[in-house]
Amino acid sequence: MIELTISELRKKLDSKEISAAELTKEYLDRIDKVDGKVESYITVTPEKALEQAAAAQKRIDEGNAPALCGIPMAIKDNICTVDVKTTAASRMLENFVPPYNATVMDRLESEGTVVLGKLSMDEFAMGGSTQTSAFKKTKNPYDLNCVPGGSSGGSAAAVSADLCAAALGSDTGGSIRQPASFCGVTGLKPTYGRVSRFGLIAFASSLDQIGPVARSAEDCGTILNAIAGWDLHDGSMPKITEKPDFTSKIGMDMKGVRIGMVSEFFADSVDEEVRKSVLAAIDSYKAMGAEIVECSMPSLKYAIAAYYLISSAEASSNLSRYDGIKYGHRADVGGSYNDLIIASRSEGFGDEVKRRILLGNYALSSGYYDAYYGKAMGLKQKIREEYAGIFDQCDIIVTPTAPTVAYGTNENYHDPKKMYQADFCTVTVNIASLPAISTTCGYNKDGMPIGMSVVGRMWDEATVIGAADAFEKTFTRVPAKL
Repeated sequence: MIELTISELRKKLDSKEISAAELTKEYLDRIDKVDGKVESYITVTPEKALEQAAAAQKRIDEGNAPALCGIPMAIKDNICTVDVKTTAASRMLENFVPPYNATVMDRLESEGTVVLGKLSMDEFAMGGSTQTSAFKKTKNPYDLNCVPGGSSGGSAAAVSADLCAAALGSDTGGSIRQPASFCGVTGLKPTYGRVSRFGLIAFASSLDQIGPVARSAEDCGTILNAIAGWDLHDGSMPKITEKPDFTSKIGMDMKGVRIGMVSEFFADSVDEEVRKSVLAAIDSYKAMGAEIVECSMPSLKYAIAAYYLISSAEASSNLSRYDGIKYGHRADVGGSYNDLIIASRSEGFGDEVKRRILLGNYALSSGYYDAYYGKAMGLKQKIREEYAGIFDQCDIIVTPTAPTVAYGTNENYHDPKKMYQADFCTVTVNIASLPAISTTCGYNKDGMPIGMSVVGRMWDEATVIGAADAFEKTFTRVPAKL
């Protein structure tokens, strides 16, 4: 049961082949047996999960079960959950218990979803490996000596290791899609503003977006149906009252669909096995009747610099609230007000968070603002214009999700430049506020998953999901063996 998709589990729950409680217990037993190796959960909530399963079963018995009713999911630990610890994988918030739910949590609860617990991540979502977590340095289920990606590494690893049916993550520069690629699952980053950010612990407010990680594109669409929609608590959301069915293009015909192949995404920095697998996937689309359009994106070479300047500048502002006084870790020191703040932040924040705060403050400082942050914002507009030009010719774009497969747990940890450069396939989607989905398209010689991304126009998640589903129906995944 724990290996099935949400749509398959829905049928078994509704037919009473299995109860919500039985399914939840299977996942909790699996967590007990396996998560000691994977370390994907920071907090497991078995009692609460079984209470939710009992309530879900009542709705199922009444014939009033929404799509996610009784489905066991897990949540990235930067999404606030009332009365359940939410740490952002940081010592700064080690004992923080939110007094309220994030909007996405209210919406999952209204569906009757069962929440198994909170998942590990890079501290404050800053990193690409989940090795900056202060609590659980998650491993890749395909090879426990490799990283699961990040920052939503716990979310991707938990789905890959059958420790939940699906999960929520957050994506600031590829933080859902890259770990989905590394762990052999499917991850969706919706259009910026499609899903409320209320209750998401902020990293970079103009880039962050909550999205699902699951076993299929269809499952991602089902979850998006539940969590999307306007929220008065999120002032960055456009007031769109109509909510489409994001699974409406499941089973879509790819004949005549124009697929953009941007040459810069297939540069020499992309591993040869990755390049071959993604090109083979494009050939599969061509065999389905899609048209391939060769495109160019000259600004891609500057995207990493722009992304890290913008995101670090916003992070330095967002994280200034953690001073050890209002909330968060408070150092046990005497002395002045400044001494308290310095000690609290020094003890509470990890090295990567400190690095980005320093970079962000430098970029925003007097004398450097125009030279760095101003130019990065100008490049953001340029990237949006280049995407608009490509979408004048194409319906979707297909790219590698990451330039390599998952690397060793200590391989890039002490080389920030190398880790940052690995994001060049994903960051432009966040900069341009576009939707994108990553799904597995192959495996390298060592059996490690390779991911490809389907990128779409703003607000067109249905096409992105439908195109990914069309490929998934032609591809056989090899599950992780733990």
